[in-house]
Amino acid sequence: PPQIDDFDLHLFGQGTHWHAYRFLGAHPRRIDGIDGVLFAVWAPNAQRVSVIGDFNHWDGRAHPMRSRGGSGVWELFIPAVTAGSMYRFELRAQDGRVLIKNDPYGNRFQVRPENAGIIADDSLYAWGDQEWMNRREAGDWQRAPLSVYELHLGSWQRDEAGNFLNYREIAHRLGGYLAELGFTHIELLPITEHPFDGSWGYQTTGYFAPTSRFGSPDDFRYFVDYLHQHGIGVILDWVPAHFPKDEHALARFDGTALYEHEDPRRGEHRDWGTLIFNFGHPEVSNFLLASAIYWLEEFHLDGLRVDAVASMLYLDYSRQPGDWVPNEYGGRENLEAVDFLRHLNEVTHQQFPGTMVVAEESTAWPQVSRPTWLGGLGFSMKWNMGWMHDTLDYFAKDPIHRHYHQLTFGLLYSFTENFVLPFSHDEVVHGKGSLLDKMPGDAWQKFASLRLLFSYLFTYPGKKLLFMGGEFAQGREWNKNDQLDWYLMERPQHQGIRALVSELNRLYRQLPPLHDLDFEGGGFEWIDCHDASQSTLSYQRKARDGSFVVVVLNFTPVPRENYRIGVPQPGRYREILNSDSRHYDGGNIGNAGLAQSEGIAWMDQAQSLELTLPPLGAIVLQREP
Repeated sequence: PPQIDDFDLHLFGQGTHWHAYRFLGAHPRRIDGIDGVLFAVWAPNAQRVSVIGDFNHWDGRAHPMRSRGGSGVWELFIPAVTAGSMYRFELRAQDGRVLIKNDPYGNRFQVRPENAGIIADDSLYAWGDQEWMNRREAGDWQRAPLSVYELHLGSWQRDEAGNFLNYREIAHRLGGYLAELGFTHIELLPITEHPFDGSWGYQTTGYFAPTSRFGSPDDFRYFVDYLHQHGIGVILDWVPAHFPKDEHALARFDGTALYEHEDPRRGEHRDWGTLIFNFGHPEVSNFLLASAIYWLEEFHLDGLRVDAVASMLYLDYSRQPGDWVPNEYGGRENLEAVDFLRHLNEVTHQQFPGTMVVAEESTAWPQVSRPTWLGGLGFSMKWNMGWMHDTLDYFAKDPIHRHYHQLTFGLLYSFTENFVLPFSHDEVVHGKGSLLDKMPGDAWQKFASLRLLFSYLFTYPGKKLLFMGGEFAQGREWNKNDQLDWYLMERPQHQGIRALVSELNRLYRQLPPLHDLDFEGGGFEWIDCHDASQSTLSYQRKARDGSFVVVVLNFTPVPRENYRIGVPQPGRYREILNSDSRHYDGGNIGNAGLAQSEGIAWMDQAQSLELTLPPLGAIVLQREP
């Protein structure tokens, strides 16, 4: 008899079944004492659906499935099929065409260029990260340090023959490396299964499957578990905005535009050659919601970074006039996508307290990271793309042409959202060069400017994100087909950059003024933002307990002697960071570690310090008790 409960089908049809992946797909079961696999797939417009696989010679006549009526779901229990077998679905469309499709809810697939589904057994993995999970649930990520190391697993490190490492091997190498550097989290470019390496994972075909390039689902569970046990969280790039046109995947799944829109003005991203999900279909939004929950629940992930949110919000995104369809009110907002995103954020925050959902969103859409009950989209945080572009554009200028309205402008909106400051993979590909290569001048200026850039990043309000290779000043732009240039770590300049990033992470994590009020205006105060003639900026970062640090930045290659700034309290100020220190392969120009305040009023402060500012350098000062 039918095995899928009618209530499950009812919830799925409403778009509210959070765990649809538990009955859709291929699941080993014992029914009436007989071992086998229960297959189920949603294909409401198909005339016939069959299971095909290596257990029936890929013959669609062998195992036709049972239709569950108006739900559009087809199911079949096949005895004696075991985990490890390969399978697909064969569908006959309304026009008589026979389609061969992969399982949308499949948990594992063959390694490219092959792509059949592999039946995955129920996981018996024994997690050891309970302490991390308890701490995460009780924590307050808004006031905690969040320093993210973004990486692409296929090109971080490889073995001696140039082959991919297994998830378990990467975990051991990465855990020790990040412990030295002090990052709190990693963010993985999509490891959801994808057929083309060149997409970096952003053209997903397996929304419930860790890519087999690096091992099995349990290997990935080990990866997350190991990092959790070593104090490192794991965030996954997740792509609900669009999907590829590959014939074996979601495109025109049952012969009709099932997951996408029929009208290409709504259903296609021509820039990317991909299709857009039809968020108005409850079963489609349920598919994506269940995918998000699957990764958070089954793999203990600490958050999702949602890719291309702007393309979801606007019906006219990257379209010419007349090439898009307005919403029911005549506007350009994609109301169905907005509803989906709000529902996604409400459910995940409720069900997985302590996890984060971060939006890659580059427009002026209001309240992206504000609660839904206030009219917001409900995301935890939003990437600050404007700050990133302004900052890199400023640093790329020759110092003689620098004016820092680009840097001061960001403070006008810094606290309108919960911002992440991203120096991501997108800034080091497609001819943009590496971060080091963006810096002007000779080698000395390039390395000094990069140290200044990272000091600015870690002292500016907002959570931090840095793409792999930046931490040791990779010289060439990122190449997905090769591992990072680890040999550079033998050179003093690159060792210096890595040492600085490690120290910045340590200070960021240990000092409340640098993270406690990242999202609140009370955590930042300008000391001086008007000294354009000397290209310097100075500001305070503050914590709720009243503690503070002073940051002074010199954006020219000229040392500044006897440079006076106002400070809020009298006392001795310790130079806790100098980006020009010899420890970072700098010139060691600074203040010998200490500066004593004087009762000279300056910059609206009763006390002031006379400092030496290093060229293209940053100093951070902390008042001694």
